[in-house]
Amino acid sequence: MKKKRFPWSRLVLPLVAVLALGAYGYTFGGWFEKETSSELTGAPVRKGPLRIEVLQRGNLKAKNSVQLRSGIEGRSTILYLIPEGTEVSEGELVAELDASSLEDRIVTQEIAVANAQASFTKAEQNLEIQKSANRSDIAKGDQNLEFAISDLKKFLEGDSPQSVQKAKEDILLAEERLAQAEDTLNWSKRLSEKGFLTRTKLNQDELTYESNKIQLEQAQRAESLLKAFELPKQEATLRAAVEEAKRELERVKLQAAARLVDNEAEVRTSTAKLRLEEEKLRKIQDQIAAAKIRAPVDGMVVYAREESRWGQGDPIQEGTEVRERQDIITIPRAGGMIVEAKLHESVLKKVEPGQPAIVQIDAMPGREFRGRVSFVAHLPDQGSWWANPNQRLYRTEIAIEEGDPEMRPGMSCAVQIIVAELEQVNYVPVQAVIYHRGRTICFVDQNGSLEERVVQVGQSSDKWVEIVEGLKENEMVLLSPPPGFMPEDEKTEDETAPRPPGPPGSGKDPNASFQSGYPRGGNNGSMKNGSGGGRPGQERGAQPGSGKEFRQSGNRPGGNRQRPKESQGGSQ
Repeated sequence: MKKKRFPWSRLVLPLVAVLALGAYGYTFGGWFEKETSSELTGAPVRKGPLRIEVLQRGNLKAKNSVQLRSGIEGRSTILYLIPEGTEVSEGELVAELDASSLEDRIVTQEIAVANAQASFTKAEQNLEIQKSANRSDIAKGDQNLEFAISDLKKFLEGDSPQSVQKAKEDILLAEERLAQAEDTLNWSKRLSEKGFLTRTKLNQDELTYESNKIQLEQAQRAESLLKAFELPKQEATLRAAVEEAKRELERVKLQAAARLVDNEAEVRTSTAKLRLEEEKLRKIQDQIAAAKIRAPVDGMVVYAREESRWGQGDPIQEGTEVRERQDIITIPRAGGMIVEAKLHESVLKKVEPGQPAIVQIDAMPGREFRGRVSFVAHLPDQGSWWANPNQRLYRTEIAIEEGDPEMRPGMSCAVQIIVAELEQVNYVPVQAVIYHRGRTICFVDQNGSLEERVVQVGQSSDKWVEIVEGLKENEMVLLSPPPGFMPEDEKTEDETAPRPPGPPGSGKDPNASFQSGYPRGGNNGSMKNGSGGGRPGQERGAQPGSGKEFRQSGNRPGGNRQRPKESQGGSQ
């Protein structure tokens, strides 16, 4: 006999209809509609001491430290690296770089130095040889000049007068012979007339007379030629020889100087080349020696971290390539610790060297250390430009007055830079102050009605704003603008002009201020700076009354959007 099945479909269809009806009622404001509005949150105006401070994060750094850098040109690989944190003594090996390529180069460089040394020696010897040759050439030229002068002097003082005297003596002898021949001829003529002498003998005496007469004339002509031509020619020749000897000596000296300049230049060139090659050899030797890095002082080893456009990079390790002059290891010296932080440009004017500070180290919870600002950079850190082109951070150093042996470089810490200590001033939370149409305003709760009041503010921290004028102690101010209020940076319309009327049937006076006609419920979502009636810069999604206060990065209340921080009741 067949069993009868239960009709499940009869139950499923009614159940689906009930669920759909419930969803409709919940979604479209039916039977399950609830009131979702919440009241706006306010805070009283406080009076008392107020500390103005700038909060920042930073890292510990040794005040005095020794930087160990790579001394090898180009890039090299770390072969050995002592563990970070090791206490080392002076002279102890802490790192070793790969110098195998330098060991190959040193052999080639030693050969280059030997060749340069040979060239230098040869150049020096050539220079000495040339100096010796120059001395010989100049001495020979001097000797030739002396000989030429001596020949001229000999001619003028000896040869020339002697030649003239000899010519005169020849004339005198010719005259004597002519006179003797004439006497002999006269006697021969007398004897011939008397018949004592033959005609032949007479003719011979006549011939002798004529011959002596001719010799006298020749001697006289020789004297004339000697004085007119021979002696002047010889004198001119000898004088020309003297001048030529002088010119030759000058040429020899110039040529010697020119050859000497060439040899001296060769010596200087070879000397410079030798020094250059020796310097290269010493440089390679120094770099090979620099491959083994030793501690110059006692201390603890801290690995260097290179800063780049993306912030601090990873620490170096064995096998890492490093470039020339890149930091490898830092050894802190005795002399205290400092905090290195980076301040945003919005708070830069507040911070000055000499201001006190409180440092809290993450690794040492519950302890505070006193310090002072020792340095504020004048130019922004370039690394922050790459990370965020619209952000400018300035490096700041805070010197810790009393350190602790437990402090280590690189530890994270929080710094409170105390800008001012104000006594008995009125102050409110920063989110209560709004910049609107060139004025600073607050919304004051006057027994259930809201009043927009212009205030004058003084100094401010990340949580509190000093109120110089406009508010009194214990007055209630809203921590966010009322719904429908939209702050404007500049005045866009005449405040005295009537406002356009509201929607028909709204019952709202368009020219009325923010009074009790506005509901004290939640946000209406019409604000452009966040969901609900938050102040400018309020983080999206933060509800009024949630107990969240927002850090500011600027001096003006209502500044840039930052992370939320739980509100605290005190000002310190």
